[in-house]
Amino acid sequence: MWRIGVLALQGAVREHIDQIEKLGCEPVLVKSVEDLKDLNGLILPGGESTTIRKLLDRYELLNPIRTLAQNGLPIFGTCAGLILLADEIVGYESPHLGLMDVVVERNSYGRQVDSFEVELSIKDIGEDIPAVFIRAPHIVSVGKEVEVLAKQDERIVLARDRHFLGCSFHPELTEDVRILKYFVEMIKQCHNTSLAKLNSI
Repeated sequence: MWRIGVLALQGAVREHIDQIEKLGCEPVLVKSVEDLKDLNGLILPGGESTTIRKLLDRYELLNPIRTLAQNGLPIFGTCAGLILLADEIVGYESPHLGLMDVVVERNSYGRQVDSFEVELSIKDIGEDIPAVFIRAPHIVSVGKEVEVLAKQDERIVLARDRHFLGCSFHPELTEDVRILKYFVEMIKQCHNTSLAKLNSI
C-alpha cells in the first residue's frame, strides 16, 4: 500500500485524503518533519500559497521537503501547490520550493467570484475530466524536459516535470480520481526505477 502524504497546514486537505482512500492508498497528514518519514509520495494542496509558505517556514518543513524531492520523492501540487513547486513565479524575486521547471503566474483566472468548472482533455489520462478553477494560477512557460498534459483556453494548466506533477485547478473537489490515479502510477514508476538502480549496484 502506497503511503501518500498531504501537506496539512492549510487548504483543501480532507478532499485529498478522501481521494487517496478511494484508490486504496494510505493517506498521511503531514504537519511536522516526523510525518515525512517513509512516504512514497506527497501532495501539496490548494489554499493560499503565501500563507502555506509562512507555515512551512514556521514548522521547518521547507528544506526537508526540498531534500526529499531532490532525492526522488514524487510530489503533486494543486493550485497553490503548483505555485510552491514552481521554479519561477511572475512578479516575485524568488520561488518557494523551486523544484519544477515551470514559470507560474498567480491568480491569473481572477478572484474567488470568477471561479468556474470545465471539462478537460488530458494527455495520458482521459477525456471529459472535470476541473474546478478557484483563484487559479496558470503555467506561463515550461522547461525543455517538461511535458504539457493539459491546456484551458490556450493556457497550460497541467504539466509533469520528471517526478513532479503540477496543476492549476482542484481535481480533489470532484468525484473523478483519474488525475490522482495518474500520480499513483508516477509513484509506482519512481519506486520501480529506484529498485532497478539498487539491483544494479
